[in-house]
Parts: sequence; C-alpha cells; structure tokens
Amino acid sequence: MKIAFVGKGGSGKTTLSSLFIRHLAAQGLPVLAFDADINQHLGVALGLDEEESAALPAMGAHLPLIKDYLRGTNPRIASAETMIKTTPPGAGSRLLRVDEDNPLYEACARPLDLDGHPARLMVTGPFTEADLGVACYHSKTGAVELCLNHLADGSGEYAVVDMTAGSDSFASGMFTRFDVTFLVAEPTRKGVAVYRQYKEYARDYDITLHVVGNKVEGEDDVAFLREAVGEDLLATVGRSDWVRGTEKGHRLSFELLEEPVRHALDTLRRSAEAAYARRDWARYQQQMVHFHLRNAESWANAKTGADLAAQVDPSFVLGECVPQPA
Repeated sequence: MKIAFVGKGGSGKTTLSSLFIRHLAAQGLPVLAFDADINQHLGVALGLDEEESAALPAMGAHLPLIKDYLRGTNPRIASAETMIKTTPPGAGSRLLRVDEDNPLYEACARPLDLDGHPARLMVTGPFTEADLGVACYHSKTGAVELCLNHLADGSGEYAVVDMTAGSDSFASGMFTRFDVTFLVAEPTRKGVAVYRQYKEYARDYDITLHVVGNKVEGEDDVAFLREAVGEDLLATVGRSDWVRGTEKGHRLSFELLEEPVRHALDTLRRSAEAAYARRDWARYQQQMVHFHLRNAESWANAKTGADLAAQVDPSFVLGECVPQPA
C-alpha cells in the first residue's frame, strides 16, 4: 500500500513519517521509504548521521537508469528519453515490488537497519548548485512519481512517502498515487489551514485523507482539532521523550517509545490497510492516464517532440499480479 505524509512546515510531518516507518519495520513488515521533501531530513530521522544522509544517492541523478529499467520492453515507449514523470506502465513495462532486489534499488535505494529490522530508503536529493535559479523542486520529485506509477504493491507491503510541505504536492498527479494521505496538523489555526486547502484540492479525486494531530497537549487541543477537521481526525500524538531524545542525537531503542504514541501509529497502520482493501485498480490506472495526458498536452509533447498520448496502453491495468517481462 502507498501512504503519504503531508503537512505545513514544522508540523512534525517527517518525525511522524519516520516513526511510522519504524513501527512497520518493527513488526517485520516490508517498507520502502521515500524522502520527497525539499528539506531532506528523513534519513536523519531514521537514525543516519548527517554525513550518511548527505551521501544517500539522489534519485534525480539516476533518472536515465530509472527510466530505462521501468521502460522494459514496452513497445509504446520509443526511448527512455520520451518517458516523463507521469508515463504510465503498459504491457512490457517493468514493475517494482516493495520487497525485491533489482538494479533500480541497487542504484537508488539504501538499506536501513532499524533496531535489527530492515527497510529501504530512497531520496529525491537536495537542490544542487546547478539547480539554483533554474529548476523547481518538482523536477526532483518526478522520479518518485514515476516509481510509484510502476509500483505493484500488495497487501502487507508499505511504500511511505514524506512529501513536500504544504499543498505543493498538487503541482503533480502524485497526490492520487496514495491509498491514504496522513496530514499532520498542530492544534493551531495555521496548523489546520493546510488541511482546508488540501481537502478542497482533493475533493474531486476520491482521496482518503486523515488528520494526525501532533504536539497535542491536552483535551483543549483535541477539541480544537475536532472542531476544525471533524471526523477526518484519526489520531493525536503528544509530547514524546523518546522523540526529543533522538532529536538530540541519542540512539534509543524503538521499544522505549511511549505506548500512547505506539497506539496512534497502530491506528494509522490499520487505517492504511482498510484503505488499501478499497483500492479500485481500474480507477487508479485511469487517474494515472488522466494526469499523463494533461502533462503531455501542456508541456511534454513539445519538450520531447513526440505524441506522448501514444504511451497509454488502453488494455493495461496495474495490479498485484501483473506479469513481468522476461
């Protein structure tokens, strides 16, 4: 299942997503994590030091390899150069599985040891000096979107994406790639403003959106969030000495995480499982095609010199059991 964490800057979005990743890994569940935030902090939140995090391979630097691998033998894609972030899979495309070994993961993913439990982390990479003043961050997140489009995830498998802050993710079709989106909100007016914006943008796309209240200190905070977001409030998280300790650089066993926080994380897991059980694979494919055609018409046909509508395979529907090319 595919899960996004969103929220305004400073809401604790990266902290909550890292806790959720650790919670899944601790239960022996396969996890593929993506850092798609412009501020690349997920690696550090998952226990890497600053140098290790800075050395993670940037997906954008391996975009030709990513495209060539995913293209496979798909006859509708003339070359890797004509693939864009929204290119949907078709017959002959190589699909990704959460828990497998492949050349793409070998180049772009790094294994994590989370208290003896494995996970994988992929990062978009930060802005480089060459990007400054000439590129937007969506040129980086396009690699994540392309991978999610080709990810044939299954029940009990988790792809968790730490997204850009605010409502920036609506600049691409990636917001429709998720079974559930967890919006992390503080109990303040600014904290819930992003929720209202996100709710408005997502209303026509059948997005499952749940609010996770963070930095909640008492019943007044819970009541504030409940009044602001209603039934979309799924869980709340208060102060955590475990989190504060790790933010100071202490390496603490995840088993020491406070029970109320652990209970909230399990609520998120159960919600994600329920959302995945409702996934309509045909609609999922239609949304991919919808945004691909919009991108093709608005800019990509002109940029590539090709009619990218021809990349759409009308008979193909992504699913758990779609056969891979030989």
